[in-house]
Formats: sequence, structure tokens, C-alpha cells
Amino acid sequence: MTAQAQQQAPATPAPNLTSSAQPDQLSPGSIGGTVVDETGAVVVGARVKLTRPDGSSAQELVSDEGGLFLFANVPPGDFEIKISAGGFTEQLISGSLHPGEIYTAPPVTLALAAVNTEIQVRPQSEIAEEQIKEQEKQRVLGVVPNFYVSYLANPVSLNAKQKFEIAWKTAIDPVTFALSGLVAGVEQAQGAFGGYGQGAQGYAKRFGAAYSDTMISTFIGSALLPSLFRQDPRYFYKGTGSVRSRFWYALASAVMCKGDNQRWQPNYSAILGGLAGAGISNLYYPARDRGAALVFENVAIGTGTTAAVNLLQEFVVKKLTPHASH
Repeated sequence: MTAQAQQQAPATPAPNLTSSAQPDQLSPGSIGGTVVDETGAVVVGARVKLTRPDGSSAQELVSDEGGLFLFANVPPGDFEIKISAGGFTEQLISGSLHPGEIYTAPPVTLALAAVNTEIQVRPQSEIAEEQIKEQEKQRVLGVVPNFYVSYLANPVSLNAKQKFEIAWKTAIDPVTFALSGLVAGVEQAQGAFGGYGQGAQGYAKRFGAAYSDTMISTFIGSALLPSLFRQDPRYFYKGTGSVRSRFWYALASAVMCKGDNQRWQPNYSAILGGLAGAGISNLYYPARDRGAALVFENVAIGTGTTAAVNLLQEFVVKKLTPHASH
């Protein structure tokens, strides 16, 4: 062959190394691992998100019952995994996946997230005021005020202002006037306190005396003296235990009470309040009905009435009170 022929002969093409290596370079792999907490216990249901720097091929799953996660068919290249779970701080891991590689990440440990606890301290007087507002909704059969009973398990003690507040609400309640009128009517029908006479004038005097008895005993025995002796004038519903224990509890509460320090003590407020109220009543009852006998009679009647009312409170009244506080 001549030199000219050799020059015209086509050259043999070189092998394409890039195209023969491309299938291996694109072969997908997998990425797996385990999510645990600081004690080494597995974290079930952790959110695991796989992303690429270019934002492509994002995948997301949750860790299984063994805390495991596994991403299959992951293209090779750089990656980032974000792991999060409720109550734990977020963790990030990153790496590079080679073609066909089965990549096992080191155990991912989630640390407990910092918890911000906010404690709101409220004055006891503010809490007691809320409880009073609930008590003032308590009416037997929706009508008769039942303000001096607490159905709460741990009621807050009242301050002096709040004791006078309940006394005032009781004294001006329409039902209080109505009951005083009823007592006056019964007394006039029976001819009690004859010095008052009969007719409208006699009824007015009896009504004034009955209402004054209620108002004075309420303000002295349930507000003034409880403030001085630091005692709570309310009846605290028991509601649990045997019938016998609740029976004796109700009777004892006529002469015992809770102090503002939450300790049981003799009810000086009620006893002395009854004596003071009965003594003051000597100023407006007919002259022939006055004296020490009237004072002690009124105190005895008042104490007995309180005991009877307490029994009704313990076993009957709550069922008849639609808005009993809880």
C-alpha cells in the first residue's frame, strides 16, 4: 500500500469510556438507621426526611416499632436527613451515597427538648372571689339563697371584705324580706309578742323585729366576729362517708367551724354572735318579752335551727340546688 493510501484509510475510533461507566455511576443505593433517645430506648414514630442539596428526590417516612428507618432506591450523591419527634430536639445528619451503596447511619440520638413551664401565682383573695361568685348562684329550687354553703373539696378562706360581701347579699335578698314577712305573719296569727298589738301596725313591728333579727345575726355572727376571730362562717358539705359520720358532722358543725387557717375550732363567732344578736333584740322587743330568758332562748333556738339546717344541707339541699358549685 502506498503512503497516499495509508493516509486516506479511516482511523479506528477510540472506545467511549464515559458511556460504559455511566450505568454504574447512576446505580441507586439505600440509606437506613435507627432513632433512639438519650437512654438508648428506640423512638417510634419519629419523622425522618431525606433531602438533596438540589432539592430533588425528597422522601419522608416515620421510624417503625424498632426505631428503624430505611430509604430505598436513593440516587447516589450528597444527602441530608432531618429527624424530629414530639418532645425532642431536631437532629440533622448528612453524608454522601456512592453508587449501589447500602449506607447505614450511626444511631441517631434525640435529646429531650427544653420545656418552658410558666407558673402563674394568683392571690388567694382573687380565687376566693371567684368561688363566692359561684356560691351566690346557689339557690334552693332556684329561689331560696344558699350562699353560706361550699360544695368544693378545698375552698379558699375568705378575707374580711368577702365575709361582709356575702352577709350583705344575704341581707338584701328579696327572699330574706319574704321570709321575714312570713315569720311576722305566723307570729301575729299566734298572738306572739302581744305588746306589738294587732293590725297593720302590729304586723309592721313584728316584720321589723324578724328582719332585724336576721340582719343582726348575719352581720355579727357571719361577718364581724368571723373577721375578728379569723373563722369561716360557711358550712362545708361533706358528702362522703357513712350516713352516721355525715349525721354527726352536720350536728357538730353547728358549734364547730373552720378557721381561716383551715383548722377546725369552736365556733366562737356563731355562739357569741347569737348572744349579741339576742341581746340587741331586747332593744326592740316588747318590754314584757325582754330579759335574759329571751336572750338564751334565742341562742338555743338559733343553735338548734343551725343544726337542723346543716342536716338538710348534708342530705337534701344539694339535690335541690341547680347551680351547686363544683
